[in-house]
Order: sequence, then C-alpha cells, then structure tokens
Amino acid sequence: MKKLTLALVAHDAKKDDMAEFVTMFENEIRPFNLFATGTTGGRVMERCPTLSVTRLKSGPLGGDQQIGAMIAEGRIDALFFFVDPLSPHPHDVDVKALMRLALVYNIPMALNRATAERLIASFKG
Repeated sequence: MKKLTLALVAHDAKKDDMAEFVTMFENEIRPFNLFATGTTGGRVMERCPTLSVTRLKSGPLGGDQQIGAMIAEGRIDALFFFVDPLSPHPHDVDVKALMRLALVYNIPMALNRATAERLIASFKG
C-alpha cells in the first residue's frame, strides 16, 4: 500500500496550534510522508523531533507554491492548512491559489483543527 503524503501549512497565528495538533496526533501522523512550509515545519520539528518532515520554503517566499505544484503533480494526498481568518495576509493570493488547487485536484483539505482531527481519524480506517 502506498504511503500517504500530508502537507502542513499554518498562518503565523496558527503555527503553535499546528505544532500542538501534530504533537497530540504524532503516532497517527508518523506513517505519512510529511511536507511543510518552512516555519511551520520548523515548529512541528521542534515539538516532535523524531518525526521526519521535509521543510520547503517559507510560505511568502514560495513554499505555498511548492506545495501547490506538488498537489498538481499528484504528490500530496491531504492538506492541513490552519488558517487565521482574523488577520490580513500579504501573500493572500498565494494562499487562495493553494486552496484552489486542493479543490481542483479533489484532495482532502482541513482548514482548522476540528477538521484535521476528523481527517486523521478517517485515515486510520
């Protein structure tokens, strides 16, 4: 069976929430190939040093587009993107493009912790 690939992205105000989420579900997430935008990946690795996370560029420096390209190439099976709806984001166009690709290519996308928890549960069988 193919090992699934999970992309992790979080806005600045949600990075700690993402790291806490991954810590809580570390055993469930461990079987995935993990890719993350730079800073988000760094926070996750600080909290879960035994997880193998491939860090891409920071979101505003192209990390969102790198993950978007991976989605378009069929290399991402699910996207966990913890969005902060209350703060302006200077690279909002990149964020919307990433979300649009997840929709176009019909991959599961969790935009908050509650949805991510349900997706993780669904992957367990």
